[in-house]
Amino acid sequence: MKIPIYQIDAFTQKLFGGNPAAICHLPHWLDDKTLLNIAIENNLSETGYFVKKDNIYEIRWFMPYAEIDLCGHATLAAAFVIFNYVDTSINEIIFSSKSGILKAKKEENNTITLDFPSRPPKPIEIPKEVYKAFKSNPIKAYGGRDLIITVASEEDVLNEEPTLDVLKGLPYLCTVITAQGNTSDFVSRVFDANLDIPLEDPVTGSAHAALVPFWAEKLGKTKLKAHQLSKRGGELDCRVEKDRVFLSGYAVPYLIGEIEI
Repeated sequence: MKIPIYQIDAFTQKLFGGNPAAICHLPHWLDDKTLLNIAIENNLSETGYFVKKDNIYEIRWFMPYAEIDLCGHATLAAAFVIFNYVDTSINEIIFSSKSGILKAKKEENNTITLDFPSRPPKPIEIPKEVYKAFKSNPIKAYGGRDLIITVASEEDVLNEEPTLDVLKGLPYLCTVITAQGNTSDFVSRVFDANLDIPLEDPVTGSAHAALVPFWAEKLGKTKLKAHQLSKRGGELDCRVEKDRVFLSGYAVPYLIGEIEI
């Protein structure tokens, strides 16, 4: 069986920037073990799969060790693939996912806007592991799917060199550090300590489902510019409307091919 595969750099205008995702266009759903094995073989932070059913695209996302319920950059990458290679006549996609109905809209400036659920984080006590992992002094902690830690400045976010092994085993998918930005509304970095080799995620759209409502309330505005300060870097134009978060960004193709299983 041959499956089309695309590797797309998401939330960037430059090749080798943003966050790379592998996207597989499936004729029908394969068993979960095969989907996970493909993700392991791809060895990227996310492999996204989509199957068209009537006028809706079902979508799922796999890390190299597990399926997750929501992924921003792989959804942006999947939308780019559909808009440019699968159905070039449309400018809006409806996705069905484990996080409900998501939408992607192709804008006139060639960005793609994602319509995601808003997931405001809740204040929690700062886990003791955070003090061991980060040299910056944490100010407050917030919990949801991810653990969000606020620090004093953009410089603190940029200069952090965490000891990620210390965070392994915390009941969160990722750990996020964030601060108000100097030239953007807020900045962040996202770390996944649960991988066999813990790493930093370049641009994490799903984390912004929590970051955007958090900073929107803190800054008293509904439209925000976000910058994820990884080495590859990523930029997102964001807005929040009631219980939805909208994330806009560019995508750049890197690889088009096929896999055989």
